[in-house]
Amino acid sequence: MLRETKDGIVITLKISPNASKNEIIKSEEGLKVKITAQPIDGKANKALIEYLSKQLKIPKSSIEILKGETSKEKTVLIKPRTQEDIDKIKTFVN
Repeated sequence: MLRETKDGIVITLKISPNASKNEIIKSEEGLKVKITAQPIDGKANKALIEYLSKQLKIPKSSIEILKGETSKEKTVLIKPRTQEDIDKIKTFVN
C-alpha cells in the first residue's frame, strides 16, 4: 500500500470515478478514493491528482500516476519536498 523509494513515496490505491462526492475511504484492503469526475479522457486521473494535492497540501506537480492510467487500480508516486511532507503522507495513508 505504501512504500518509500529513492524517488518518493509510492501508494497503491483504488479509484472510484463518477462518485457523488470526492472522498477517501480507508479499509483493510487499502485506500479507496472516490472522485466525482468521469473516467473519460483522463478527467478522473486529473481529478485524483488535484484531490490528493489538496488533501496532502503538496503541489500537483509532485504527484504522478505511475501505473493504472486506464485502470481503477492505481500506483501513485508522491515526491515529498520535506520530512514534514513525508510525515503528512504517512499519517494520511495510515
